[in-house]
Amino acid sequence: MSREIRFTVPLVVTALISLLTVADAAKRPSARWASYDLPQVATINGRMIDSWKEWEIKPSQDATEGEWCRRVYLDVIGRIPTVPELYAFTKSKDKSKKRTLVNRLLYDERYTEEYARNWTTVWTNVLIGRSGGTERNSLTSREGMQKYLRDCFARNKPYDRMVRDLVTAVGSSKPGAENFNGATNFLAMKVNEEKGTLATAATARIFLGLQVQCTQCHNHPFNEWKQQKFWEFNAFFRQTRALRRFRPGTRDVNSAELVDEDFGGEGTPQTPSEAEIYYEQRNAVMLAAYPVFVDGRAIARSGFVEDANRRSLLADLMTSTNRTVDTKTATYLELAAVNRLWGHFLGYGFTTPIDDMGPHNSPTHPELLNHLGLQFREASYDLKQLAEWITLSAPYGLSSQSNSTNATLDDPLLGEDPKFSRFYLRQMRAEELYESLVAATQADKNAASYEEQEKEKNKWLQQFTVAFGNDEGEEATIFNGTIPQALMMFNGDLIKKATSADKGGFLSNLANNRRIPNSRKIDFLFQAGLGRTPTDQEIERANRLLMLRVQDEKGDINKGTIAAMQDVWWAILNSNEFIINH
Repeated sequence: MSREIRFTVPLVVTALISLLTVADAAKRPSARWASYDLPQVATINGRMIDSWKEWEIKPSQDATEGEWCRRVYLDVIGRIPTVPELYAFTKSKDKSKKRTLVNRLLYDERYTEEYARNWTTVWTNVLIGRSGGTERNSLTSREGMQKYLRDCFARNKPYDRMVRDLVTAVGSSKPGAENFNGATNFLAMKVNEEKGTLATAATARIFLGLQVQCTQCHNHPFNEWKQQKFWEFNAFFRQTRALRRFRPGTRDVNSAELVDEDFGGEGTPQTPSEAEIYYEQRNAVMLAAYPVFVDGRAIARSGFVEDANRRSLLADLMTSTNRTVDTKTATYLELAAVNRLWGHFLGYGFTTPIDDMGPHNSPTHPELLNHLGLQFREASYDLKQLAEWITLSAPYGLSSQSNSTNATLDDPLLGEDPKFSRFYLRQMRAEELYESLVAATQADKNAASYEEQEKEKNKWLQQFTVAFGNDEGEEATIFNGTIPQALMMFNGDLIKKATSADKGGFLSNLANNRRIPNSRKIDFLFQAGLGRTPTDQEIERANRLLMLRVQDEKGDINKGTIAAMQDVWWAILNSNEFIINH
């Protein structure tokens, strides 16, 4: 779109953007609270209804079919639906069409690659951060981490086996190496630093939902986690080292090799049979620590790998394979996994933050969290089944519009605990925005190989990461409306390409498509970007814009139509409604 076009009718385009921030006012279906013959969904619905009654609030009305469809595509496969996909869902008369769609996204081979790509992105950022593996001389290979995760999600590997892989991995971090093991990338940059304290904190936080980093130096001020427990947990990682492998003839790091070696302890002289470590209390008293799990279960003290491979035994303790499992109480691993997935789909977990669980931070729905943890175990730690239960539940299907009873009582932004009586608005992740722009503009029709697509996406993501880093060196992972973000979004190459009227492009093909009446082409743009049809007021604005554009083009209807469609499409893609998961 040329600058001349943008400045010709700024008020019309601005008015159109303002209209796009208004939620869809389409007729909504009545609440059904369907369980789809899934007892887990029935339990979620029942517990939520009881809690809403207890808090004396009424849940919001149901989301429209278009809103729900857009939402589930974003959360499950990381992009908005195409217009044909949206039509197929909204026009279906199947009473169980929600479950049909969820199962299609989870299990249909046509979506396997997108499902694996989305969850690989989510978990790569959780495990190594958004920039992990991109720094020069990093021991982490981002490509290696993604390769491992992509294979896990494509095969639907059980979650407990994934955790075991990540905690116990040995081998090379980089694809192509003879002993390549992508799972090593989780710990590659963590085990060498500060006696493995980074590995200790990350493993406890990500997989057990326990934030223990501050207890490295002192007892936790709010829960029972003591400094002693931190170093007992740390002892599990002291047999492990990440060896640097250099590029031939240089001192540039090519990869890391994670190995387990005998650990003699920190005493003088060393005593491998005990292999104790020492830490200093605030009163300068030195104490010894040995490997003990967070629930008090200890392993053999020997530092010899052959006698006691500490990371392997830690994985046993985390995944409960070496004890009689409590059939009534979910484990740390199960609770943390359910809480993380619930937070992914609902915007907030049962605790805030999702990875800080314990007596000091009680969950909002403790019985439901425990029940889902036990059901997750019964389902053999199948992440797809857990996703199905949550996406088909009553709270996931609610509108984001509040009502008079839950507007303030259920607003986490005001400090209230989330009660899940409405869907919480949240902005797309950067990767979701990219994939959604690609889907909306049908750019993937001419897509090259998977590797080339990922290379193009990573190039785009990198500029956002650099542009949106904060003063603490942390990276933005969502679009929060700052001026630099808005300018890059509005004027970036991806938006320019998406709104281009060049021959063979999305807009050109739509404008010249004789099978779609001109009156429906604006509808198509709204459905492609927002998952809904335009309101009467939006149609009126678009028609006014069309008239002005035809005048600008001296009566040339074809050129005026394309110019007007460019303006409408630009406004849609740059609206809050497009960027927000609602």
